Amino acid sequence: MADRKERLLPPKPASAINLRESSYGPSASGRQPFQGVDVLGLKKRGQGLRSWIRVDTSGNSEVIEVDKFTMMSRCDLPARDLRLLDPLFVYPSTILGREKAIVVNLEQIRCIITADEVLLLNSLDSSVLHYVVELQRRLTRAGVGGLWKSECADLSRGRGSRNFDDIFGNTSPDYLPFEFSALEVALEAACTFLDSQAAELEIEAYPLLDELTSKISTLNLERVRRLKSRLVALTRRVQKVRDEIEQLMDDDGDMAEMYLTEKKRRMESTLYGDQSLSGYRSADGVLSVSAPVSPIASSPDGRKLDKSLSIARSRHESMRSSESGTESIEELEMLLEAYFVVIDSTLNKLTSLKEYIDDTEDFINIQLDNVRNQLIQFELLLTTATFVVAIFGVVAGIFGMNFEIPFFDNAGAFKWVLIVTGVTGITIFLTFCWFFKYRRLMSL
Repeated sequence: MADRKERLLPPKPASAINLRESSYGPSASGRQPFQGVDVLGLKKRGQGLRSWIRVDTSGNSEVIEVDKFTMMSRCDLPARDLRLLDPLFVYPSTILGREKAIVVNLEQIRCIITADEVLLLNSLDSSVLHYVVELQRRLTRAGVGGLWKSECADLSRGRGSRNFDDIFGNTSPDYLPFEFSALEVALEAACTFLDSQAAELEIEAYPLLDELTSKISTLNLERVRRLKSRLVALTRRVQKVRDEIEQLMDDDGDMAEMYLTEKKRRMESTLYGDQSLSGYRSADGVLSVSAPVSPIASSPDGRKLDKSLSIARSRHESMRSSESGTESIEELEMLLEAYFVVIDSTLNKLTSLKEYIDDTEDFINIQLDNVRNQLIQFELLLTTATFVVAIFGVVAGIFGMNFEIPFFDNAGAFKWVLIVTGVTGITIFLTFCWFFKYRRLMSL
């Protein structure tokens, strides 16, 4: 029986690391693919792998599967930031600048931008595929400038110089760092998507409102109600994107925090300086630098210490850059201002459409009030006519009494009764009409 139980038990895995990846495009960078780790049944605990599209600085892309904790450690992000990218939840548009990454949640574009790569949630949405294709096209087009910049950086490092700002200070303003190029494509995709939805709403709204003005019906009113609901929802989304961009433009510290390439370069320059001090000379007299310690092999206390030192250095450099003036954030400010104008134009379109709908509603209400007033006037005339006709009933009731008078013996008495009663009734009716017109109760 013991041998049978041993045979039924599954064999223990030799390694707890489960690597799964698939190619999304040509990869010529030579870098190792990003690996998703499944440790001790992590997937069974609700932290399964999730498909991401990775685009590097060269424009190469691939589909990878990464779990949540690996992504958090890779990009140095808290769990609440990754929750913003979860497609199961609906969060408003957000752009967050963190220590090593920019978290972008703009409509269908949900991605993490670092200084070396863009990690985009894999989706069948056309907006996601268009974002990847457009980003690859721009990175490929800007490849010459990026290559020149990397060669200059290598040359300066070889000479031992740490003043990178002097080298790239006169770079063409058309060049943007990798993170800003990725952010620009995300902003462009979101603004274009919202603007197209606003244009479609305008094309559908104006003919419908014109038709409602000429013909008020229950069907047209129901269509306008649904149209207004869509307009309110779209306006809220556009307003959120506009407020997010405006909030970034108003805070110089947040914009300075988003210069990931600059922070990485300064950190590398500091790291090279530290390694040059801690290096040792070999037997041939060549200065050797110790290789960086792997975060997997190092102890937790050492990793926490390295992380704390890295954060402290980065914050120190960010403070220095913010103290140097607003010139360092001019590129990002101009980029955000351009798309702020675009999203503000879209918001103005929706505002104009809302005002047109409000004007149409006011016009319809005026028409309905006019019809209601006409009905009240007709009811007033009908009531006056009923009062006049009631006079004939009173006369008929009086002469219908069962008593004899000499007036009944006259043959023309009936005709005179009708004439006098009719003239009296018409006179009373005209008197009421004059009184209504005099008091402006009716427009006759």
